[in-house]
Amino acid sequence: MHEKPIIEAQNISKEYYLGGETIHAVHNVSLKIKRGEFVAIMGTSGSGKSTFMNLVGALDVPSSGSLLVGGKNIAKMSSDNLANLRSKLIGFVFQQFNLMSRSNAFTNVKLPLSYSGIIGGEALRRAEESLKLVGLSDRADHLPSQLSGGQQQRVAIARALVNNPQIILADEPTGALDTQTSGEIMKLFQHLNSQGITIILVTHEQEISDYASRKITFRDGGVISDTGSYATSTRMEGIT
Repeated sequence: MHEKPIIEAQNISKEYYLGGETIHAVHNVSLKIKRGEFVAIMGTSGSGKSTFMNLVGALDVPSSGSLLVGGKNIAKMSSDNLANLRSKLIGFVFQQFNLMSRSNAFTNVKLPLSYSGIIGGEALRRAEESLKLVGLSDRADHLPSQLSGGQQQRVAIARALVNNPQIILADEPTGALDTQTSGEIMKLFQHLNSQGITIILVTHEQEISDYASRKITFRDGGVISDTGSYATSTRMEGIT
């Protein structure tokens, strides 16, 4: 029996209404992402890749279609249930590290656990393990201002890992880093992927996407190419 995909989108669309005009940010996209895949989502600004990431991350819900994340249809979930799904299933990493400037690395990493009701010794253990995993055990008491950009991003990745997510969503995670540091961060993502974590990465940089094992490219709200074996979109029809 084949394992169910961790992400399964069926004819999803997302529309926004601005100034009396309808904006089709994502249009009729169907695709599946298997557990343990490392996927790069590519496209220019306005292509729909960030909207798709927000949908997959349960930060927004589709206007139409079915989107299963971890087997649950997020289109039918309440705000509280969406928040619960995010905290248990997904870790987020962003271009701007979004660390608390007055808190040390350890406190930044531990923060999501308080929202999950995990406190005391278990919280301390998880935060220590996450920092160790990203190679920053010796920087636990450092403030963000005392860390390099690459180290700050590692702290952000440790924070994303602390709830033991099945999926990490990374939105332009190397956008604020130099080339060498970007490579180090991407190798860390590859290592995490080798541990069974599904990585979904949004990027516009070809050299960064090359670290992924699958590339999905968006244009005008639809998928125009996918190096995986199964994806469909009305935008792909007729593409030569």
